[in-house]
Amino acid sequence: MAQGTLPVDLLLNSMDIRAALKEGIARLRAANTPSHTLAAEILLIHALGHDRTWLYTHPEVILDSAAAKKYFALVDRRASGEPTQYLTGKQEFWGLEFEVSHDVLIPRPETEHVVEVALERLGPRGIKINLHTGAPNPRLRIADVGTGSGCLAVALARELPHAEIFATDSSAPALAVAKRNAAGHAVADRIHFEQADLLANHLHESRITTSESRLFDLIVSNPPYVAGNVADQLPREVRDHEPGLALFPGPTGLEIYARLIEQAGPLLRPGGILVLELGHDSANHVRGIFTGQAGWTKVSLTNDLAGIPRVIAAERR
Repeated sequence: MAQGTLPVDLLLNSMDIRAALKEGIARLRAANTPSHTLAAEILLIHALGHDRTWLYTHPEVILDSAAAKKYFALVDRRASGEPTQYLTGKQEFWGLEFEVSHDVLIPRPETEHVVEVALERLGPRGIKINLHTGAPNPRLRIADVGTGSGCLAVALARELPHAEIFATDSSAPALAVAKRNAAGHAVADRIHFEQADLLANHLHESRITTSESRLFDLIVSNPPYVAGNVADQLPREVRDHEPGLALFPGPTGLEIYARLIEQAGPLLRPGGILVLELGHDSANHVRGIFTGQAGWTKVSLTNDLAGIPRVIAAERR
């Protein structure tokens, strides 16, 4: 409890919204919670079921005891390090609201660069109607490897209405969350969710058929890339609450890239594109994998808003 704050039980019958927010901010500040004011506000909005405008236009409304108890229970959990997104069960990505739980990584704004690069590299193929002929463009076949919450698969499905998407993850609970997100955004009929180790299911298919219809136009992935040997240096919100399976591929954080690139190569049609999110200081290593393997061209790096190489893309010859 913050110094000077009062026990909730003494306030439940008389606390208005202004006082509740002030108390929540004080408790989170005392716990050194990042962005404590914003977190207190979001949690109060969630506890009351109203939006931000209502909150600030009704500061004098008295909270009933159930709402106050719910709010301060959430504040206490946030003060202990549990991420706000897991407490509210949602996070925005690509302008869309996604369900999140402890079974999935919380989508980050930086991952939106994967969508941006994918759409840019597809170019005219990403438009449903051919601008020159007026005829429909061929249906796109896309894979999202390690889909987690499904944010990449759903965002691409919304942007590319002529795409069929295969989203894989090794975690069954994560896939359950992703399926609900696809249904919530009305794209479940075009996304096939598969429990698999990277692209293993599709590699098996490629060995039993040579049909080009099995090949992909685009493969995207935000793979695990945090070095396991620096886990103790991560913020407690990440280290203690986000799924380790989605964070740590091994001690260096580079372990998955070579295997993923090797698997993706034979599954992309000529001109097919692979787009990967990069971890800290991994750009040179991953670019070296592409240049060291035959069959890749047009390798490019894209920086995030902080100037850090965040996405790498390459095309199949």
